[in-house]
Amino acid sequence: MARTGKTPGPDHPITVQPTGARVVVRAGGRVIADTTAALTLQEADYPAVQYIPLADVAPEALRRTDSHTYCPYKGEASYYSLVGDGTEIADAVWVYEEPYDAVGTIAGHVAFYPQHVDIAVEAAA
Repeated sequence: MARTGKTPGPDHPITVQPTGARVVVRAGGRVIADTTAALTLQEADYPAVQYIPLADVAPEALRRTDSHTYCPYKGEASYYSLVGDGTEIADAVWVYEEPYDAVGTIAGHVAFYPQHVDIAVEAAA
């Protein structure tokens, strides 16, 4: 079935901006991502989400899953589990590998469910 993407607008605004600060993601006290190239996605009245370049995430902390979801504004999301120290948190990380044009800058970036990690946005120096 073909899916038609929706365009963000006044009724459902979405912005993507450089975070402009260092973002560090920890799971179980272990740093799994550290970047100064994060993007902040603000969608409607949802909490802002930090999108981290995949290249700035420890590859050994991620394991691809078969899960997928669909957002009419962003496209199809794929998922990773967080792994380490003998534990696995299923589908704790998502990525839009081919996002719709309106949010195209998040391609190559992942986001983390905040209930599974600590996300620190440090003030710019």
